[in-house]
Amino acid sequence: MAVDPEFVEHVLDLFLGLGPLRTGRMFSGVAVYAEEDAMFAMISSSQTVYMKSDAATLPAFEAAGAEPFTYTRSSGERQVTSLMSLPESAMDDASEALDWARLSMGPALDAAAKKRAEKARKAARKAAKA
Repeated sequence: MAVDPEFVEHVLDLFLGLGPLRTGRMFSGVAVYAEEDAMFAMISSSQTVYMKSDAATLPAFEAAGAEPFTYTRSSGERQVTSLMSLPESAMDDASEALDWARLSMGPALDAAAKKRAEKARKAARKAAKA
């Protein structure tokens, strides 16, 4: 099932205060990126918005009733606590949604920096072999 384009637009409107945003494909959903190509949110095919989280931000998400992204593999169900649902109250409140997006930017920027560093290490190893 694809993500409803109107729902994607609604979510992007909620996060307008972050500045320029872009989207990309992720699993069967849509990833939402902000500064430095940091993926801070994901919109699932079930029309749920998941926000980037880490050990420091997880308690705030849990206190707000957020649920982790969950998927099923042949070995069973897997929960991904690095992606927590946007609290329902924020879905119609751009100010609240923006607060959650700003909270998610820390983990998102950290993850993007790690990804860039790993990519640079791989390129350096490949260049050393050449």
